[in-house]
Amino acid sequence: MHPDLSPHLHTEECNILISKLKDCHTNNKISKFFGACSEADRELLRCLKKEREANRKKNAEEGERRREAMRQKMSSAATS
Repeated sequence: MHPDLSPHLHTEECNILISKLKDCHTNNKISKFFGACSEADRELLRCLKKEREANRKKNAEEGERRREAMRQKMSSAATS
């Protein structure tokens, strides 16, 4: 199962793959159940995984920056 595939939540690269998968599902009403769209689905999953890992890294860096700022505030308040 995929996360929300709304275009505003994903990169342009993933949006292209999302539309490719949706087109495949539209054009292959029955054969999609027998693997006709599997390659498009795998490409999309790889793209979504890259996005997720990039977001995880960005959030970890932001959290570390905020923790460091809080440490600075706490140490300056403690010495005052």
